[in-house]
Amino acid sequence: MEKFMLNFEYKAGNTVYKTSLFETPDFKLDYKASQKQIVLNLKTKVKLEILKLEIVMPYEFSADSRIFTNGYQSWTDCREMFVDDIPQHTVIPTGAVFKHTLLGASGAYSFVENTKKPGEFTAFSYMYVRNGEEFDLFASLTERTGYTIFKTDCKNNKLYVMKDLEGVVFDGEYEVLNIVNLKGASDEVFDEWFSLLNIKKPDAKPMNGYTTWYNYYPHINEKIVTDDLEALSKVDADIDIFQIDDGFQTATGDWLSVDPVKFPNGIKAEVEKIHAKNMLAGLWLAPFGAQFTSKLLKEHKDWFIKKPNGKLVQCGPNWGGFCALDIEIPEAREYIRHFFDVVLNKWGFDLVKLDFLYAVAIIPYHNKTRGQLMCEAMDFLRECVGDKKILGCGVPLMPAFGKVEYCRIGADMDLRWNKPTFTHREFVSTINTLGNSVFRRQLNGRAFLNDPDVFLLREDNMHMNFEQRCIIATVNKLFGSVLFTSDNVGQYRDEQMQKLLEVFKKDDIQILRAEFLSNDRRVLDIDYVINGEFKNFRFDLQHGILR
Repeated sequence: MEKFMLNFEYKAGNTVYKTSLFETPDFKLDYKASQKQIVLNLKTKVKLEILKLEIVMPYEFSADSRIFTNGYQSWTDCREMFVDDIPQHTVIPTGAVFKHTLLGASGAYSFVENTKKPGEFTAFSYMYVRNGEEFDLFASLTERTGYTIFKTDCKNNKLYVMKDLEGVVFDGEYEVLNIVNLKGASDEVFDEWFSLLNIKKPDAKPMNGYTTWYNYYPHINEKIVTDDLEALSKVDADIDIFQIDDGFQTATGDWLSVDPVKFPNGIKAEVEKIHAKNMLAGLWLAPFGAQFTSKLLKEHKDWFIKKPNGKLVQCGPNWGGFCALDIEIPEAREYIRHFFDVVLNKWGFDLVKLDFLYAVAIIPYHNKTRGQLMCEAMDFLRECVGDKKILGCGVPLMPAFGKVEYCRIGADMDLRWNKPTFTHREFVSTINTLGNSVFRRQLNGRAFLNDPDVFLLREDNMHMNFEQRCIIATVNKLFGSVLFTSDNVGQYRDEQMQKLLEVFKKDDIQILRAEFLSNDRRVLDIDYVINGEFKNFRFDLQHGILR
């Protein structure tokens, strides 16, 4: 990586400058470049805003190279690509559509170009090029100064590295880029990266369990929880946790206002029932979010993230639209601390699934980049939750490294195998989340324990055949450490219960190889060892058919 070209665009005063020089009358960029690392340190001579910081390196892609580019956040689709593949799900929700429907608010579309050209792939925080068993990993060593963005141009044999530094006025000394290039086998390069990051392996244990979401969605109540808990408790397997998902609250953001119709005895009574069955109790929260109709947003608009013009930032269409708390405001931080204290210490929950976390850093503000805001938000959540467990979701992944015990690494599972989508890469998708489960596997046991989302074996409220449901269950077992269902297992037939017990059995699994076939790019071919026995698993990802 010693050879690279700089593209630097900045604004000083009212003038915009473009340069490839490392020093001008306005700044100096000190750099250290070796085969393994590039570090750029900025020293300003005047106050300036960085509009573009990009380095360009030559890189020789081969015809057989496979390229993995990590997506923006948990839900963003990402898988190994061939050099002539076209990026998936690249319809950009901009203009009137974006403004009126908020489609794409959970993605990076507002600050990263999304192309549809063969071989042009964009990654956040890390990417690799794989040639056979040899991995060429490019990775950031910090996102606290801003998100690190990699982009490939396979046709022209170039690799671009950029930093998202929007919204900051620089005045002083800053490390603005720190990346490494590590070569070797998969375990070798990822172990070295996490050693350089100084992130210890998580000490949390894999979990089997249940979540209410993927059967009832927000339409839960005390009877549903009681019935499904009772059925699950009778399964002859290690069941670790029962999680109550969205729908217990009167409004998103009003977390301590439990719906009295759905839960007339309160939520603490449900925790006691769960504990009585010797399971951990989990609760879903979107800790930074508040829907438009919430009491929190109506009474405390001054606590929320605002645009420079003073208008509230809308963070997505969920619950009819929602905004995010500005955790730089002391009252907002105290509000969050308080509801965590009640949920964890008074109600007695053991784990919180924290969702829609991207919203806290949806724009740069307070002279901080999105990356800095996200990293500091994860620090704050870890402080609030203390020794209890966190399952992260809807979060840019690198800021969550070492901050959560468990983390979703794919989009929400759909009740159909292939649901066409024309919107964005974070959309609900069975295909996308299965691909993410396979190709984000190196994070499992290093950054956190991977949550591949649920497997569903039931017959009712499903739009997949049993073979497809079993494929999902197998992928989750092979690649995940959080194995959740949303079924009332008391309604299972023998073959469904047999598959559930197979998935929940805590086996010793080692993945040897997982890749798309060259002659059929829809088919995933997986070699693995389970309890000392070699096996192969092959299926068509596009159509949900065993091969």
